[in-house]
Amino acid sequence: MSERAPWSRAAAEPVDPDVAPAELARRPHAARGLGPVVAVVALGGALGACARYGASLLWATAPEAFPWTTLLVNAAGCAVIGVFMVLITEVWTAHRLVRPFFGTGVLGGFTTFSTYTVDIQKLLSAGRPRTALGYLALTLLAALAAVWGAVWLTRRALVRRQR
Repeated sequence: MSERAPWSRAAAEPVDPDVAPAELARRPHAARGLGPVVAVVALGGALGACARYGASLLWATAPEAFPWTTLLVNAAGCAVIGVFMVLITEVWTAHRLVRPFFGTGVLGGFTTFSTYTVDIQKLLSAGRPRTALGYLALTLLAALAAVWGAVWLTRRALVRRQR
């Protein structure tokens, strides 16, 4: 009996959804093909992080104040990724480096889980546990609502455009 276990099928599937399995099989060393991906993620991440830093300078908040800037940056980034993912998965055939550059790099650098957790820690240190808990929940809800709403609105706009 040479039946494969259900979990072993994953080995035959592509590691990167942007790279076809046939392309991976042709490469003697699949890792060599990761260089351009790593480079575009790094470049995009630097751009996204600079944009986030710029937002924090433009709309600075005091350490003990509610961190509206971080919340809005994270929600905006989630909305943009919702639009982007609909466009590149349902509308366009994008180059294999577009998603790593913009989705992982730019938007990954723009949105910030680390600043979110530091903001919660600052609120707790300032003796504002209810505000910290509210911020924790509100950010999660805003991020999920932003990505869901952006996906829904983008799909709706595409349907209207086709009429």
